[in-house]
Amino acid sequence: MPQVVRSRNGALHGPSPVPPLPHRFRSLADREAVEVLHRAARVLVASLPALTDRLVEALYAQEPAYRAAIDSDRAEVWQEVHHSLRHNVGSLIQPREFRESAHRTSRWIGEIRAERGVPLDAVLHAFRMGGAMVWQDLVDETARRDPDDIRLLVHVAADVWNFVDEHCGVVADAYRQAERRLSWRRENRQRLMVAALLDGTARIADLAEAAEMLGLPEQGRYAVLAATAPGPRGPGAVAAGGGLVSASDAGVARHGPGLAARPPVVLPAAHPGAAALWHPGPDAEFAILPLTGPPGELSELAAALDVPAGTRAGIGSAVEGLAALGDARRLAETALRACPASGGTVLLDEHLPDALVVSSPALAGALADRVLGPLDRLDPADRDVIVETLTAWLDADGSAQRAGARLYCHRNTVLNRLRRFEQLTGRCLTRPRDAVEVSLALAARRLLGT
Repeated sequence: MPQVVRSRNGALHGPSPVPPLPHRFRSLADREAVEVLHRAARVLVASLPALTDRLVEALYAQEPAYRAAIDSDRAEVWQEVHHSLRHNVGSLIQPREFRESAHRTSRWIGEIRAERGVPLDAVLHAFRMGGAMVWQDLVDETARRDPDDIRLLVHVAADVWNFVDEHCGVVADAYRQAERRLSWRRENRQRLMVAALLDGTARIADLAEAAEMLGLPEQGRYAVLAATAPGPRGPGAVAAGGGLVSASDAGVARHGPGLAARPPVVLPAAHPGAAALWHPGPDAEFAILPLTGPPGELSELAAALDVPAGTRAGIGSAVEGLAALGDARRLAETALRACPASGGTVLLDEHLPDALVVSSPALAGALADRVLGPLDRLDPADRDVIVETLTAWLDADGSAQRAGARLYCHRNTVLNRLRRFEQLTGRCLTRPRDAVEVSLALAARRLLGT
């Protein structure tokens, strides 16, 4: 800190190009003012405990944010105030000797009050109250000793208040730095907690803490949504430092740790599931969806989901309780694997046969080879026509009429192609077992590319 007391010329016209030497003043009034200030400040140093008591009482009466802290641990607040007064009043007498210790004390107070959750405005108000009380005591002590000397204090008033403002700046800077550290730790803790829940590795003993931390009921109903946007996933896909995307930002999710800059899909704002917690995975983004509605809630959510072109989204089945979120995440990943490569949304409960296929790729591939292998001997164009006709016929619930309308051909053409398939593969499409195997084989070719 510069000398607490500067010359009046310096105060009016700004700092001199070359700092004045210590204890060198430009007028007799400056020297006399400093001597008056020092005499009064020494009296304050001798009565610091009483001054500390008064300031703590004033904080309790005038600053509500400090009241809880004083009720909780009055001795801690008293020591904090006493420590600050001792170094700051000492700085009025010996600025060089006390500068660093006074700054350290102010930084320490800014950090500890941030950790205790006392608002910054309240901390700055406390410092200004202390400054006002010290100044008033300086004036009172000077008036008691020699009223004529009060006129000299005018020469140092600006410097004393500049000193108070300087320390308010030190406190504010330390407070904000501590706040950023605390925020990072809190977000990192939340990110790790969400990751543990989705991995299924969270301890039962930690579930109550997780529920409180994330604002979720421990025994609520949940589902998990997994989504991945087209294109490579790189550092640019995730917000710097992490953080859940806010519903106000994207109409989707609450803020929390480690989430994508914007979720790959947008949940309807009016739906309860819009209060989702998003979390990034290595291959997809995951959203924890709190469920509060009827059994058909997930179907409504899937239908209302805003999925950009090329984005794939899978919603798993509902589970009970935070402890089951690991299972919910695995179900969502299964639904995502059942989603076509071209994009779209798959609700697991409505695509269970496809889920069976992607859950066992090796067996699904073997089934596809066994059922559809004979078609591979055909010309590719001819093979694709038969596969397309089979798919359309199954999607039309076995109606050749509707399949023909979809394929822009006559129903008899559809029937002829189906008979040819039966001849080539030895399958009978009117036999339920064969129809099921054909349906699963087609799903395997579509989803696995076998």
